[in-house]
Amino acid sequence: MVMQRIVKPKTQRGKRFLQSREPKIHENTKTATFVKGGNTSETISQILKELHILKKPNSVTYKRRNILRPFEDETPLEYFAQKSDSALFMFGSHSKKRPHNIVVGRMFDYHVLDMVEFGVEKFQSMFDIKGSKCAVGTKPCIMFAGDIFDQDGEYKRIKNLFLDFFRGTLVEQIRLAGLEHVVIITAIEGKIYIRNYRILMKKSGSRTPRIELEDMGPSLDLTVRRTKLASNDLYKRALKVPKTAKPKKTKNISQDPFGSKLGRIHMQKQDLSKLQTRKLKGLKRKRGEEVNTAKSKKSKPSETV
Repeated sequence: MVMQRIVKPKTQRGKRFLQSREPKIHENTKTATFVKGGNTSETISQILKELHILKKPNSVTYKRRNILRPFEDETPLEYFAQKSDSALFMFGSHSKKRPHNIVVGRMFDYHVLDMVEFGVEKFQSMFDIKGSKCAVGTKPCIMFAGDIFDQDGEYKRIKNLFLDFFRGTLVEQIRLAGLEHVVIITAIEGKIYIRNYRILMKKSGSRTPRIELEDMGPSLDLTVRRTKLASNDLYKRALKVPKTAKPKKTKNISQDPFGSKLGRIHMQKQDLSKLQTRKLKGLKRKRGEEVNTAKSKKSKPSETV
């Protein structure tokens, strides 16, 4: 008989590794990893740098160049994801066949789930646009425009991927003054336009402020080149929520569309004959009427058969 010896981690790095491998009921905020390819252009390097700034503090960047081909071998990206405990990644490269190329993807259990390759046709840096920028760590408001995001199955998954990439920390309540950053993603004629704006709240003479958008960059014009999406079964498995994470339903309590809490009360059947009603003076009989009715009952002859 062979006894299996349980080896406990002795270093902090080993403890963090085991903790990251354990299944979590509630997910942490997803971290994005930015990786450079073996050959990159100035445009791609600047895109990785600025998107890394927008994603802070939930982002990790690797400055060294790495010769990778994500669509041929996913192992290096999975290694980086496991090393930095990240669920999102962006890989940038540049070649004659695929100039100004970026690959955006996400992981499930440290394995590539979805991966989309984009070609950058036009880029405007945030440092080329004058004006103030949002503070680091600001949660953005994300807007999608274009019917293709709701009609095409592939673009539906791309929309979900961008939403996963830019959404930031999940919060239950948002303060109106805290809305400073908006990301608008538009799909028209096979191209995807990403724009970043700063929200300005101006006086309107009423309680609700007047909203204006100020371009702060970066701005990207993208074309979809290649996609590698997970099967429907694997995608459903990745979306599965454990039972312990679902809120417990309380009996006889519900909410209406406006958020008001409604309760249902169960009572025994009431005997309405014993119900005490309100006595009104107008319905009371006078003493003379009571005497007359009593005499009429006595004087009434009995019927004979």
